[in-house]
This record gives sequence, C-alpha cells and structure tokens, in this order.
Amino acid sequence: QVQLVESGGGLVQPGGSLRLSCVASGGISNFGALAWYRQPLGTNQRDAVATIVSGGRAIYRESVKGRFTISADNAKGTLYLQMNDLKPEDSTVYYCVMWDERDYWGQGTQVTVSS
Repeated sequence: QVQLVESGGGLVQPGGSLRLSCVASGGISNFGALAWYRQPLGTNQRDAVATIVSGGRAIYRESVKGRFTISADNAKGTLYLQMNDLKPEDSTVYYCVMWDERDYWGQGTQVTVSS
C-alpha cells in the first residue's frame, strides 16, 4: 500500500518562502507523474499547482509560474515544492499526488500566508 506523507507547511508572511516535502513509501521512481494540488478555501475542488510528467517536464499553474518550483529526488523518494514570494491567496491545504495505474494522495499540509 502506497503512503504519501507531506510536511513543510506552516504560517509565513507575504513574500516569504516555504518548501513542501512529500515522502512516498517504496520510493517514487515507478510513478508516471508526480504533482502538487491545492484545494481553494470554501470549495471541494482540488487544482493542480505543479506537475512533473513523463520525461521530467514540469507544468505549472499560471498563477504560480516564476514563484514555485517542483522537483523530485529519486534517491530520497521525495517530491518537493519550493514556494517563493508567497501571497495570501496561496493559503490553503496542499496535497501531493502520484500516479501509476491509479492515483495516490497524501493527507495534505496547511499553508497560511498572512501578516
């Protein structure tokens, strides 16, 4: 059973930075795609923030381009999301997601951007 465990969320002032981490039990090398999603406050939908697709190409949501960077360390079995120049509208729960024949979700980590 694959388990994804996120960490790194917290409270940060506008303009600050956080790095989210997601450790996958059994590693990440067998997954076809890796991503970070977030759930806008007051909604039930989850939006893709950044995705690494087959071949290693990264795709970003327009609102985070130039501020967020997704990366993966196969040796550590860990997916990262470096978030810089954080804005209040980035505040929400962030989830890591990984796909092989199905999708696997972490439990989420809260990010709050506030002065």
